[in-house]
Amino acid sequence: MRINYWSCSKFADKIRGTKKIECGTADEWASWDRNAKNFNKFRFWVAEEALDGIQNFVNWPKDKIYAVKYYVVNRWVDETHALVAHKKHIKRGQYLDFDSRILICLFDELVDFVEIEMAYSYHRWDEEKIKKLSWWQGGMWRTRTWRSSEFGIKHLQWSMSLTNEDWLEDDKKHEAVPTSQAENAKEILHLYTWWTETYPNRPEAYDLSGWSAYCDDKRSRGVGFLETDPEENHEKTDMMLENINSIEKSYEDEDTEMLIRLIKIRRSLWT
Repeated sequence: MRINYWSCSKFADKIRGTKKIECGTADEWASWDRNAKNFNKFRFWVAEEALDGIQNFVNWPKDKIYAVKYYVVNRWVDETHALVAHKKHIKRGQYLDFDSRILICLFDELVDFVEIEMAYSYHRWDEEKIKKLSWWQGGMWRTRTWRSSEFGIKHLQWSMSLTNEDWLEDDKKHEAVPTSQAENAKEILHLYTWWTETYPNRPEAYDLSGWSAYCDDKRSRGVGFLETDPEENHEKTDMMLENINSIEKSYEDEDTEMLIRLIKIRRSLWT
């Protein structure tokens, strides 16, 4: 994607005879466009259309090389055509049922979104920050191989601080509320934290129910797995097995809830 368009340069302003605004609302852009055309339609066409055409011609070789680079990286490095699990969760070549892949792939992609896309966004709009990145971390030859949980979270924290204060009159600024971007960032951070901290540290159902401790004790007494335990308290072991089912069901319900919450904010998962 080209960032520096010749039609947005100071040279274009001189040709056009009017200075181009840097940013504005839809109405402000429409007003500028109308006024610039009224000043001189031919000069407007040269600055807005001809310069872009010349730039496209001059940059054609570079753009083609860039397109090839993007295809190769997207296809074999970033794999942006697919939802891919991290190797620590699903090893390459390992088979896992679809129901398990749904949870793992979607949340691993969320981690990539935060630690790669959000981490890069933390730098990309600040010239001083972008200068600190290596050539392979930013710019034309960037790939999605560089990640930073720290910078991804910092960008989300910045997004969470956004309010509609700038759109309010001075006497209404005390009524400022978080923007939709801020609300979505809060939810993204919550889901990211759940997957990276809560989910991997949930106690195993067999451990939490006491079944693992019972089996360890049984083995220590020399009683085999399929052998009858003379000291077994059937009421107690039945309760343990019921607890296992209950705990596993609560974990499944939690997983489903988090997946639903992730799907609900999918429209905000872009940079």
